[in-house]
Amino acid sequence: MSSKKCIACGLVNFAADETCRRCGASLDAVLTDEALGDERPRRKLWLRLLFTPALILFILLVLYLSLLFTSNPIDSKQRETVERAIAVLESKGFTQEAFMLRHAVSFRATDNWWNRWVGHADAYAATNFPFEVVTLYPDFFNLPVDDVERAAVLLHETYHLYGRGEEAAFKGAWREKRRLGWTSRIYGESPVWKNVSESTGSVAPQFFQCGTDLHSDCYE
Repeated sequence: MSSKKCIACGLVNFAADETCRRCGASLDAVLTDEALGDERPRRKLWLRLLFTPALILFILLVLYLSLLFTSNPIDSKQRETVERAIAVLESKGFTQEAFMLRHAVSFRATDNWWNRWVGHADAYAATNFPFEVVTLYPDFFNLPVDDVERAAVLLHETYHLYGRGEEAAFKGAWREKRRLGWTSRIYGESPVWKNVSESTGSVAPQFFQCGTDLHSDCYE
């Protein structure tokens, strides 16, 4: 049997009642138990649907802030160097990559707790996906010959910004190096070139099996 609950005093009245038997308040706007029974599950479902993504976003925000709070940002001089390297990428047609680096990335100068926990080999940079936090190590600023080489390093990191692994980053950046103007004719003796070519050869030996001797770079 249906009933009506008074919103003023809480008394449960008969469905036929128009006013509350205790306080006399109108029951016209009060939902019946059957209607409430239909509405409550829907409300709970919507609450769950809203709560889950909100909780995920909150956790991601906390993790992102923790990466920033446990590391130091790059200084103004380092920022100028990074901007020049991004400008090189943009001038060579890597507009999407340049836009992401310029507007979506937080550049850091020291390792955050995640990098310290995971650890890494000697590197020029490290990216924390999906938080788009890029740590630039001293070698990024000191070893490259010029901003073109730094642009090549940043191009490598953009693959990680999209969630791609180390192998994909080495392959992708090596394929695009000529478009960037980073070639062996100009940079073949630089420490960065030697290091990157060796690392690329370890993950993609087929990239160096071209030419008449079958030992030449296929993307030169």
